[in-house]
Amino acid sequence: MKQWVRLAPNDQVIIALSPLSRGQELTLENGEVLTLAEDVTSGHKIATSKVAAGKDVLKFGYSIGKAREEITPGSWVHTHNLRTGLDGIIDYQYEPLEDLKASIPPSSVDAGRTFMGYERPNGEVGIRNEIWIINTVGCINKSCELMARDGNRLYAGQVDGIYHFAHPFGCSQLGDDLVYTQKLLASLVHHPNAAGVLVVGLGCENNQIESFKSVIGDYDPQRIKFMKSQEAEDEQEEGLALIGELVEYAQTFTAKPIPVSKLKIGLKCGGSDGFSGITANPLVGRLSDRLIAAGGTSILTEVPEMFGAETILMNRACDEAVYDKIVSLINDFKQYYVRHNQVIYENPSPGNKSGGISTLEEKSLGCTQKGGHAVVTDVLPYGARTTKHGLNLLEAPGNDLVSVTALTAAGAHIVFFTTGRGTPFGGPVPTVKISTNSELAQRKRNWIDFNAGKLLEGTTMDELADELWEHTIAIASGEKVTHNEKNGYKEIAIFKDGVIL
Repeated sequence: MKQWVRLAPNDQVIIALSPLSRGQELTLENGEVLTLAEDVTSGHKIATSKVAAGKDVLKFGYSIGKAREEITPGSWVHTHNLRTGLDGIIDYQYEPLEDLKASIPPSSVDAGRTFMGYERPNGEVGIRNEIWIINTVGCINKSCELMARDGNRLYAGQVDGIYHFAHPFGCSQLGDDLVYTQKLLASLVHHPNAAGVLVVGLGCENNQIESFKSVIGDYDPQRIKFMKSQEAEDEQEEGLALIGELVEYAQTFTAKPIPVSKLKIGLKCGGSDGFSGITANPLVGRLSDRLIAAGGTSILTEVPEMFGAETILMNRACDEAVYDKIVSLINDFKQYYVRHNQVIYENPSPGNKSGGISTLEEKSLGCTQKGGHAVVTDVLPYGARTTKHGLNLLEAPGNDLVSVTALTAAGAHIVFFTTGRGTPFGGPVPTVKISTNSELAQRKRNWIDFNAGKLLEGTTMDELADELWEHTIAIASGEKVTHNEKNGYKEIAIFKDGVIL
C-alpha cells in the first residue's frame, strides 16, 4: 500500500495514508527523499517544501489557509502551524466557467436505467411505500410514538412501515422561527416516500392544524388525514382508525419500473477526516454527476461548509440569476453568524481536527466535492422542495440531523452521508453511510453501508463508482435496506432561529 498521496501537482503537502514515524524516509514523485521531522497520524498532512510565515498552503490545488510560522519540509502540518485565511464578508464577481454547459454531458446509457418505485397520482415518485405521522407540536411526541408502535403491530407487512418523527417545536415560537417549522413539516408531509400521512395536532399550539393546512397547500384527502388530539375522545383509537384508512390507500400502489431521471439524492458529510476529500466525497461526486447526466437531481447543503470553496460553486451557476442566489445563500448565512455574535469561520469541529482537517477552507474544499462537477441549476431556501433537475444548493446548517432533515424535506429519496469517524443516526429516508476508510467500515459494520476506503487499497474510482451506482439503484428498488432502516433510526431535527416564549 502506498504511504502517501499528493492531490494536485502544485500542493506543498502530501497526506499520510498510514501512521508514519519521525525519521522515516519517503521517496517523492521526483525521486527526492523526504525525512519526517515528527510522527504523523494517518490522514494528516506533511510539508514537502518550505512555506514562509503568512503564505498560502495548498491542498487540492487551492489554498487551505496561511502558515502561522515558517513550515519546513518533513513537518506535520496542522492547526499548530496553519490558520484559516478567511475573514469577514467577501465581495464576489460573476466569472462563469467557459465550458460550463459541457461540464456534465447527458448519458444515453444511464438514461434508460430504471428502478422499482411507486408512482403517485401527482406524478411524483417514492422509493418506499410508508405511512408517516407528522405532529404539529412537540407536546404529543409520545402519543404519536405510541400510534406508530401500535400501527406497525396491527398492519405489519401491509406497508413498508409506519413512522413518527419526534421534534420539540410548533408552540411558543414567533415570526420566522415558526414559519421555518411549518415549512419544513409541510414539505415532509408532501414527501412521496410516504404513501399516506397522518397529521396530528394537540389543539392549543401556535402551529394550529388550520394554519398548517394553509402551508401544506393543495392535498389529496385520501393521502393526508388530520386529527386534533384535544377534540378526540380517545386519540389512540381514532388515530389508529385513520392509519388504517391510510394503509388501505397505500395498498393501491404497486412498485413499477421508474426512470432514474426521477431519482433525487441528498449529499451530506459528517465526522469528516483527512480522507473525506480523497475517497468518499469525490466518489459521491461521481455518483451525483452520473445521476444528473441521466436527468436526475442532486441536492447539496451545509452552507457553512461551503465557506472557502463557494466560488467554485458560484462559477458553475447555470446563469447570473442563479449566481446571485448563491451569493445571497452564502452571505445571508454569514449574517446569521454575525447576528448571534459568533465567529463566521468557527470550524472545523474537534472530531474533524483529530481526523486531519485543519481549517474551514480545507474542510470546504473536501465537502463541496460531493457536488461533483455539474452545473448548479437552482438554490433553495430552507424548507423548500426541488422543482428543477440537476444540482441544487439548499439553505441549511452543517449539523448532521438538521441538514439531513432539510435534504429529505427538499425531496431527496436517499441521502448519501460520507464519514470518516462514523455515526449511527438516519433521517426519514434511507441514509447511506459511506466510510472514508476501511478501518471504520470494518469496525462499525452496523453503521456503515458502503466503504470508499477501497480507493486507498487498489480499487479504481471507475470501479467503485460503478459499484455505488448499482448499490443506489438496488436501494431505490427496495432490494437493499440501509442500516438506519434496519435499526429503526429515522429521526428529524428542525433548524431553530428565534425566541421561545
